[in-house]
Amino acid sequence: MAKTYQIAVVPGDGTGPEVVAEGIKVLDAVSQRCGFALDYTHYPFGGEHYQKTGEILPAGSYAALAAADAVYLGAIGHPDVKPGILEKGILLDLRFHFDQYINLRPVKLYEGVDTPLKDKGPADIDFVVVRENTEGLYAGAGGCLKRGTPDEVAVQESINTRKGVERCIRFAFDYCRQRDRAKRLTLCGKTNVLTYAFNLWERTFQEVAAEYPDIETDYAHVDAICMWMVKNPEWFDVIVTDNMFGDIITDLGAMIQGGMGIAAGGNINPEGLSMFEPIGGSAPKYTGQGIINPIAAISAAQLMLETLGEPAAAGFVENAVMQVLRDDLKGIAAGKMGYSTSEVGDLVVAKVNAA
Repeated sequence: MAKTYQIAVVPGDGTGPEVVAEGIKVLDAVSQRCGFALDYTHYPFGGEHYQKTGEILPAGSYAALAAADAVYLGAIGHPDVKPGILEKGILLDLRFHFDQYINLRPVKLYEGVDTPLKDKGPADIDFVVVRENTEGLYAGAGGCLKRGTPDEVAVQESINTRKGVERCIRFAFDYCRQRDRAKRLTLCGKTNVLTYAFNLWERTFQEVAAEYPDIETDYAHVDAICMWMVKNPEWFDVIVTDNMFGDIITDLGAMIQGGMGIAAGGNINPEGLSMFEPIGGSAPKYTGQGIINPIAAISAAQLMLETLGEPAAAGFVENAVMQVLRDDLKGIAAGKMGYSTSEVGDLVVAKVNAA
């Protein structure tokens, strides 16, 4: 009997529903090709639901999502909702509740996609950032004293536990070994200034490294990482880092791989529920025009398939995306592709079916 995966779909805001529709189109094609089934349940979380009901996550949301095998997210962010409300109340809340302690961000330049880096091509830009996803400055610890006065004090605390740091680092070592490319893992930190937090990261990294003699290791400050990602991106295979630095360097990574429109990521709990999304956001100015690039959402679906244990299906999707980017699209920016959003999805489906 064919395996059936339960997928919780959160189309979200802006262009999210448009790109998710194309991702589902591709998922349906590849699941049929590979002999498994996908059962989708849609959830209305996002700005419109919040405006109508005042609810961010309706009662029973956690239990309903917990029954799924994965969450497929379009985008969160509504122009008529104050920034931070939806992002914290949905994205961060789900990450923390379901302990999605790994943010996985492939940075891969495909043939046919322009990069702003001179003389760099697909052979040079192919690495992965493993970002700790539930601790650090994003844990929300801190407070404010004497708000609104000249003596106001704001404190934001970075929380780093041995458990949280070690499980992130172990995931990175395992992923580097499984990736089996250069087999080199780089710790990104700031040991010369953030001496308490990154002393813990560095000690843990070195201790865990002793269990992985086949993996080459090195360390670089986050500012040096940013420089080398621009100058010598070919140096990197897998990078592991904390929540804040990971958030920053993955956006730089998205730019050198061609832009936010093709960058995808996963919020992963290796033992539980994971969530997959395009990185580019809701792009509300393009809503309803049918010109947004769905490739990032399709690549997020590919990551979902890999994590669910369907590598052959994920391979079909990636190969189809590579062919469409190389052979069909005139550009990757909204309105510059030479095709509509739906037509790009159709192109990927056609490549999947023809493989």
